[in-house]
This record gives sequence, structure tokens and C-alpha cells, in this order.
Amino acid sequence: MSSSFVRTMLARALPGALLLTAIACTPVQVLTHSVSQNEARVPVGRYEVDPDHTSITFDIDHFKYSRFTIRFDRKQGQLDWSQGGLERSTAAITIDAASIDTNVPLLDKMVKSDSMLDVSRYPEIRFASTHFERTGESRGTLTGDLTIRGVTQPVMLDVTFNGFAPDPLTKKDTLGFSADGHFSRAKFGLATWYPAVGDDIHVRVQAEFVKTPAGG
Repeated sequence: MSSSFVRTMLARALPGALLLTAIACTPVQVLTHSVSQNEARVPVGRYEVDPDHTSITFDIDHFKYSRFTIRFDRKQGQLDWSQGGLERSTAAITIDAASIDTNVPLLDKMVKSDSMLDVSRYPEIRFASTHFERTGESRGTLTGDLTIRGVTQPVMLDVTFNGFAPDPLTKKDTLGFSADGHFSRAKFGLATWYPAVGDDIHVRVQAEFVKTPAGG
């Protein structure tokens, strides 16, 4: 193989290799993004749920075989962040009950029917915080009123404030939280299929809130 041929091949390949390297390196700037759990640094004001980066799932015992997982695809909500952090702030979340997704279309219809959620009469599931008790740095127990099928009961969630920072892509102030809790579905009049389907519902939330623009 002649040296001139090698030089020609390198000349042709080098621009493409440099372009690929540049593309591959671009996401690294996003991956090195960091957030702060210092609550005093969070700007006071209203934050809206980012529905594309928020997940709400319920899981429940199924014949003692497994914890069957259900998710809700449509949700909205607000976080009013006050000076003083978690203890002084409040949140309210509304879930579109008809957006339930069990990954089984027939089961979706059954759960949405009047024997369970009765979404035609009760289209929303709502949670409104009432009290926060700190249990550690950036974490605590959040108590709130949960309303399902027109019945309201207090529910407690273990909440962790994951952090705050301007989003590296949108540049908007963004907060992140994780929440985890349990409640009895029977207390909401949802005893259908018990005991084949358990009573204890485990709820998990991963939520991002984005700062509402001034005047918004």
C-alpha cells in the first residue's frame, strides 16, 4: 500500500471523524449539569408541573404474585414555593382519571367504569398538601388531602427535594422531587375485586416543576 494512498484515505476520513467527535461530545455538557439542594437558593414564586418529566404510578397486589403497576398519563399542578423552603411551601396536583394506563386496554375500560373510578362522574383525582414535617436535610413527610371518586382522605407521602437549577436546555428555573407513600383504596370506596386485588396502594411520584414566568 503506497504512502500517497494512505494520505488520501486519511484526508477523506478525517473531516467525518472530527464531526462525529464533536457530535459525541455535545451531550457531555448536559450530563455534567448539577443541581443544588440548598432550599434558600430557590427563587420564591409559582412553579408548574412539567407533564413530560413527571410520572405518577400506583402499584397494587395481584393474587399475591406481584405488585401490578398502573400509571396516569395526564396530570397538571402547581407548587407555590415560599421563603423558608419545604415547610412553608404548598403543592396541588390534578390527575386526569381517564388517562389511566394499565398496559391492558380491556382492564383500562374496567377500571374507568362505574364499578371502580367512574371517570364519567369523577373525571379528576386531586391531591392538595396541608402540612410538611421535616425528617432530614431536603426531605420530610408531606400530608395532604387526596380525593378519588368524590371521597377525600388524608394521605402521607415521604418526599425528597432532589434539587434546583436552571434547566440546561430551556434555561428555566426547575425543581425536582421524589415522593412515595401508601393508602387504602377501600377508604375511597374502591373495594372491587378484593381480595384478589389488594387493598394497599403504593404510590410513587417523580416530579419536575418549572417556574411560571412573571405575569403568567
